[in-house]
Amino acid sequence: MEFLSLLWTYVLPFLVILTVVVFVHEFGHFWVARRCGVKVEVFSVGFGRELFGRTDRNGTRWRISAIPLGGYVKFFGDADAASATSSGEEMSEEDRRQAFPHKSVAQRAAIVFAGPASNFVFAILVFAGVFMTVGQYQTPAVLGGVQPGSAAEQAGLRQGDLIISMAGKAISRFEDIQSLVPIYGTGPMEVVFLRDGVERTVTAVPQIHEIENIFGKVQKTPLLGVQVDRTAGEIVKYGPVAALGEAVGHTWHVVTGTIAAVGQMITGARGTEDLGGPLGIAQASGQMAQLGFVSVVMFTALLSVNLGLINLFPIPLLDGGHLLFYGVEALRGKPLGERAQEVGLRLGLVFVIGLMIFATFNDIVRFVQG
Repeated sequence: MEFLSLLWTYVLPFLVILTVVVFVHEFGHFWVARRCGVKVEVFSVGFGRELFGRTDRNGTRWRISAIPLGGYVKFFGDADAASATSSGEEMSEEDRRQAFPHKSVAQRAAIVFAGPASNFVFAILVFAGVFMTVGQYQTPAVLGGVQPGSAAEQAGLRQGDLIISMAGKAISRFEDIQSLVPIYGTGPMEVVFLRDGVERTVTAVPQIHEIENIFGKVQKTPLLGVQVDRTAGEIVKYGPVAALGEAVGHTWHVVTGTIAAVGQMITGARGTEDLGGPLGIAQASGQMAQLGFVSVVMFTALLSVNLGLINLFPIPLLDGGHLLFYGVEALRGKPLGERAQEVGLRLGLVFVIGLMIFATFNDIVRFVQG
């Protein structure tokens, strides 16, 4: 019974959510490839042995594979699913027209970029749909309280102050403060606010605190130490155009927040213990499923943004690595040598596997401690 409960609570939500974001990503590659005249031999959700599938009239094998931790599309002319180029010397002219390696640099780059781009577009549409139908919780940028000894108190901020801007960024609601401070980090930031109708300016330096996130896990993050006035919050529903604009802004905040967090980990300003892997995503998926359908939908969109962004990192084996190779090819007028590409892909593979092992180790440590 405990196994069935674990399966139903965590594994199934994780597989459903991951399958959706992987399908969206790979379908982006597939759709643009077909528009560019490239034949797609395999569209696989998952890796390894095929569990079941079908072949469409264009010769593409659509398949569900045994290891549900990703997916791929294999283009005609590629030696493998990682887009390693096979020799085209014996191809007919008709085959060359359908082969991925024989497309222009711009076409190949567009096909590769389409995967991450589709993740972003999908997330924006999901966020917009939620903002139109369910709404978005908003609170005025008025401080409901200031924690004693916090960065905000040291800067001279008080309860009732209306925040106008921080670090040169306009603030229209309290949620803007919550998203901006972790991105900005622990450097001095200029805070402009209204008190008794008078505009004032102070300099605040966010402090690192350990807080418990929505999943019950403790993480280190920069904080000002200000509190929201929850009695002033309301749920706002948007029309289609406004919802789309809010969705784009929300997606941008997720992207910039993730990049800032990665940068802080690289510089040592933030610990790497927050880095999570498949086990952590599975746990979060299960917790979101228990909170309800809307939470699952929003988490799926959030995961889609992160999948798209991570794939754009310039690491060989990821989409960003391929784009880097194509950029070098465009500058040189010819592709990198096969040896250089092979070394790059191997280094990328080592990096990705090492990162997965490290993230999974973090997951296990959190489970043991939690």
